[in-house]
Amino acid sequence: MTTKIRKLLVQVDEIRIEMGQAVNPPTRRAVAMAVIENPYAGRYEQNLDALITIGEELGALLGEKCVQALGITPGQAQSYGKAAIVGEAGELEHAAAILHPKLGAPLRMAVEKGAALVPSSKKRGGMGTAIDVPLGHKDAAFVRSHFDAIEARVCDAPRSNEIVVAVAVTDSGRPLPRIGGLQASEIKGLDGLR
Repeated sequence: MTTKIRKLLVQVDEIRIEMGQAVNPPTRRAVAMAVIENPYAGRYEQNLDALITIGEELGALLGEKCVQALGITPGQAQSYGKAAIVGEAGELEHAAAILHPKLGAPLRMAVEKGAALVPSSKKRGGMGTAIDVPLGHKDAAFVRSHFDAIEARVCDAPRSNEIVVAVAVTDSGRPLPRIGGLQASEIKGLDGLR
């Protein structure tokens, strides 16, 4: 791995009761975060290939960490998302270079299939900045029960020359979903939409 990772964190969120109602099975979401050195901090660079390569490496690593944390097989993953926070010596395009060109393919391998677009968010911020990692069903973007998010935050990152990269994976949708729309059991999974 060429990525300089200062810190890795993995968290699992498990909701067992919502509005006094039992959630059975519990809704579980995992988020894996890597705090990495930004190779372009403090300078403009036209070619961002190093960050694109880092994104590819982190897609696999963080996706696998989430699946392991949930204790599931890749095929049991239901939704996913990605996000990045760039420290003040970087730019938003640095987050885009990590998240968009190549992170998705290895993440899809880590969760088995993944026909739908991986929802994403990015921002600049200092140490302790939080970001919501948007979530959507991995095989069908129109499954409303899986529209969700999980917060990612690292108390001592990103430093000015760092980037926090987060990947989230779930083994379910939101707790007690009831707003209709395409159901997970109705997915065809061919076009990433339905």
